[in-house]
Amino acid sequence: MRLVLRLALRDLLRDRVQLICNVAVIAGVLVPLMVLFGVKNGVYDALIGRLLSDPANLQIDTSGNLSFSESDADEVAGWPESGFVTLKTRSMFDFINVKPVAGGALRDAVIVPSGQGDPFLPAGASLDPDEVAVSGQLARQLNIAAGDEILVATQAERPRQLVFRLKVSAIVPSERLGGRTVLAGIDKLDLIEAFYDGFALPDHGIDEGRPLSSRIATYEGLRVFARRLEDLAALQDRVETRFGIATEARTRQVEATLSLGHNLDLALVLTAAVACVGLAAALLFGFWGAIQRKAQVMATLSLMGIGGNRLAVFPIAQALVSAAVALVASFLLFGLATLAVNALFGSGDAGPDMVRMSVGQALAIIGGVLAFVLATSLAAARAAQRVDPATVLREGS
Repeated sequence: MRLVLRLALRDLLRDRVQLICNVAVIAGVLVPLMVLFGVKNGVYDALIGRLLSDPANLQIDTSGNLSFSESDADEVAGWPESGFVTLKTRSMFDFINVKPVAGGALRDAVIVPSGQGDPFLPAGASLDPDEVAVSGQLARQLNIAAGDEILVATQAERPRQLVFRLKVSAIVPSERLGGRTVLAGIDKLDLIEAFYDGFALPDHGIDEGRPLSSRIATYEGLRVFARRLEDLAALQDRVETRFGIATEARTRQVEATLSLGHNLDLALVLTAAVACVGLAAALLFGFWGAIQRKAQVMATLSLMGIGGNRLAVFPIAQALVSAAVALVASFLLFGLATLAVNALFGSGDAGPDMVRMSVGQALAIIGGVLAFVLATSLAAARAAQRVDPATVLREGS
């Protein structure tokens, strides 16, 4: 077997025209497909990254004057499509005043129910019961940073306002959370609603009003986030069906982007399929023709006792070596094309890397090309096995 491999390699190096032709055919088809695949990855990943960078694309809000309970929120949170779920109080009570404890300007803001795992929170940020996260715009106007304390007060027409002293656990960048916004636990919003409804809150210095024990907690809506972009449409439909309500979400925008990805994949597969048919025909006849030209070499090897399956290794080895050289050349050309494309278009929507390919994808391409070339060389291997030394030498003489 080693002798056959050495002979096949020496013959291929001697017949450089055959090697160059095989490499040119493979690289000529593979490089454009790799560039198209890389561009598809870069553009589509940039679009998906842009959607994921805005957590609002995963959000579903219920609308209307409805009534939800904690068990409803727990049910939705248990669905496999759900990522984060919290209850919502009545929106008319979301307006608050905010002021730094250390002193400074007073700003009005909107308080939004949140909690641990909220996609709007920065990575690694926590939200304990006495902590809040504030938007970048509000943080700049109040001149506060993470770790500072703020006073959150209601705007009700009562003798005394409900005031919370809370710690700022995180500042949410403006591109993720706009406006003057405070993210707080639902318990804080529930107390604010109870205050507006005229209940007494002795633990917070509000002694006048109805006893809090007589209050039945109900919530106006749900704030739900899908686990993935692909789950958004299904989750929205499930929420609307389960509770018989209308919801608001950016489903159409997300679905359009996901559909674009599927269409690009389909177009790339069809292009690759057509290219592979042409490549298969070229390689198939090329490898078979090479064996026909080297019929005397095959006959001589057969007379030397190298026949059968060992002789079939001759064209297969040459085909795999040609494929390996073509892969090296293809990836070098792909690298140059990537540098050129990124330099020309890298400042666009796809960012600095418009052409992208992961290591796993590159390994899959290598494995696929080697398997493809191996399959097309089998006809040549079969032809090598069928060489009749007597007939070939007689015709050659």
